[in-house]
Amino acid sequence: MKEAGSILFTGVGGQGILLASELTAHAQLAAGYDVKKSEVHGMAQRGGSVEAHLRYGRRIYSPLIEPGGADIQVAFEVMEAGRYLPYLHRDSAVVVNLQRINPPAVALGMTTYPQGILEELEGRGINVVALDAFGIARDLGEVRTANVVMVGAMSNFLAADPDIFLEVIDTRVKRGFRAVNREAFAAGRAQVK
Repeated sequence: MKEAGSILFTGVGGQGILLASELTAHAQLAAGYDVKKSEVHGMAQRGGSVEAHLRYGRRIYSPLIEPGGADIQVAFEVMEAGRYLPYLHRDSAVVVNLQRINPPAVALGMTTYPQGILEELEGRGINVVALDAFGIARDLGEVRTANVVMVGAMSNFLAADPDIFLEVIDTRVKRGFRAVNREAFAAGRAQVK
């Protein structure tokens, strides 16, 4: 756990990546860090790739993470974990949701879904934490909390106290969804040994 770092959130439109990065940014701010965040979600409505860059530390001047600069990747889909490999370094941690969402080319039978992505990451010495965030969220009764399950798992790699994340959930999530999102955060956090 470092006092400064870079977190890359990656996935497909509709997976809640922007809320996950917002919760993390506000938690890091509440923990006393300077935080900068940027989002790229051009084709998100059509199931396209979405990414959010978040950098935190004593003083941060730019939100953008350069290739080789991501300390943590939070990949909401398996293929997205591999797509952003150039942003990782040997000491990176990747928290990846085991959900697979077929891109249009795979759905149309024009190509196959890539295999061995997690093994490739592990083979490069990257710390991979794989979990079924969608299944965990389904067990909680609200599949839309898979993103907060991922935030919970990722929070193990940050110095910010978990209670700060719970406070942020209470202020940033609609009242009717706060309790289940708190449960999702705790369930995700429990996935990392």
